[in-house]
Amino acid sequence: MYFAQHYLDCLSQASYLIGDEASGRAVVVDPRRDVDVYLADAAEHGLRIEGVLLTHFHADFLAGHLELAERTGAWIGYGTAATTDFPVRHFADHERLVLGEGPDAVALEVLHTPGHTPESISVLVYERAADERAYGVLTGDALFIGDVGRPDLLASVGVTADELGAMLHDSVQRTLMGLPDEVRVFPAHGAGSACGKNLSTEKWSTIGEQRRTNYACQPMSVERFVEIVTEGQSVAPAYFAYDAMLNRQQRETFDPSGVAELDLAGLRAAVDADPAATLLDVRLAEDFNAGHLAGSVSIPLDGRFAETAGMVLRHDEPLVVIADDAAARDEAVVRLARIGFDRVVGSLVDLDAVLPTVPADRVGHGSRLTPLALDGILAARDDVTLVDLRNAAELEQGGVPGAHHLPLAQLRDRIAELPTDAPVVVYCAGGWRSSVAASYLRSRGLTDVSDILGGFNAYQLTRTPVA
Repeated sequence: MYFAQHYLDCLSQASYLIGDEASGRAVVVDPRRDVDVYLADAAEHGLRIEGVLLTHFHADFLAGHLELAERTGAWIGYGTAATTDFPVRHFADHERLVLGEGPDAVALEVLHTPGHTPESISVLVYERAADERAYGVLTGDALFIGDVGRPDLLASVGVTADELGAMLHDSVQRTLMGLPDEVRVFPAHGAGSACGKNLSTEKWSTIGEQRRTNYACQPMSVERFVEIVTEGQSVAPAYFAYDAMLNRQQRETFDPSGVAELDLAGLRAAVDADPAATLLDVRLAEDFNAGHLAGSVSIPLDGRFAETAGMVLRHDEPLVVIADDAAARDEAVVRLARIGFDRVVGSLVDLDAVLPTVPADRVGHGSRLTPLALDGILAARDDVTLVDLRNAAELEQGGVPGAHHLPLAQLRDRIAELPTDAPVVVYCAGGWRSSVAASYLRSRGLTDVSDILGGFNAYQLTRTPVA
C-alpha cells in the first residue's frame, strides 16, 4: 500500500493519496484545488488516480475534485446523502472499494458519519482486503485530533446545530469509538482550522488515544455533547458559506496562468476601469506599514493568508495583487484560488522600485503603537475606540480595559459600528491580525487607525494584573 498525507499549513488542511502498488490504482481523498502535487506523487510511485473521494462539502476551502477529474478522468465519490450539480458515484454505508485483485489488494470502506454536515463520511483504509482490522480511518471533519467537527456552521441549510449535534454524537460515540484502539486516525484538519476549537498540532493519532484524551469522545448524553461541542466556537469566516455552496456545483476549474503583470500606470488603469477593485498587498507587515500604495489592504503571505482574505475580502471583488516578486504573486494567486477567490485581474511586483515614483499623498503608512504609547494616548484623550479582534475563547486571557469585542471575521460586516471622526485602535493576540484589520479599516475610509505592536501578548508584559 502507498499512503501519503498532503498537509497545507496555511489552511490546516490534510488530503490523502492511497494506492495499491501491485495494481497501480489509486484514490485521492479531500484534494485541494492545485492538484499537481497529487499527479506528481502518483507518477513517482507508479500509480494512476482513478477516483476522488470527498468526506463532505467542505466550507473552509474549495476542493479539487473537478480539477482531478478533468486531468485524470477519475470518478468523484460522496456518501449517499450528497446532492451535486455534477455526476458523482454515491457510496452506501459500509460499501467497499477494492483497488486491486485478490485478498492482498488495498481496500477502502466508507462509513457514514454525519454531524459536521449531513452527508459526512469517513473512510476506513485496509492494507489488505482480507484484514480484519483497518490500518487507519480518514475521519474528514467528524473527528479531529483532540476535537470533533463543529455542528454549528451554516453550511447545511435547513438543518439545525442541535440536529447535526445529535448526528455527530452518534457518529463519534458509536461509529468511530466502536473501532479498535489500534486504528490510526487521519483527520481533514489540524490546529488553526475554524472547523473546530481544540484541534491538536499532531497530524494523526489512534482511536485509543482519542478515546483516552479527546474531551468529545468521553461517554456522555446527546444534550451534554451538543452543549460542550458548540460552546466557545470562533466566528466562522464569511467565505465558508460560499465555498460550501460552490463545492456542490459545477464550476470552472483552476487555471493558474493569465494574471497580467502591471506597471504603475497599468495598475491605475485597472482600478479606474473597475472602482470596486481592491489592492491586495501580500508583503510582510513591517514592509507594508513602512510604505504602501494608499488604499491597499495588507494580508501577508507569512500567516493564515487565505483564511484571512476570506474574512475581509469578498469572493466577487476584483483583486490586484501587490507582491515582492513574481513567485510571491503566484503563491498568492494559488492560495486565493484554494478558497474560490479567482478574480485576480492583475499584479504589481517589486513595489520598492515603484514607490519612490508615487506622489507623497498616494503613499500610505501604518500606525503601530507600543503598549506604553497606547497608555499615553488613552491618558490624553477620551474619544479613543479600542477594538479587540480576538475570538471568544481568547478573551479568557483578559483584555485591554474598555475594549469592544469585534472578531476579525465580523469586521467587514460591522464596520459601521466604528467612528470615522475619532481614533480607533485595534489589537489581537500577537499583532498579525491587527495589522490586517488596521489596513482594511483605512482602505474603507477610516483615517485615524492604529494597532498595538505585538498585540495583547505585548500588552500583558507591561502590567500585572491584567483586566
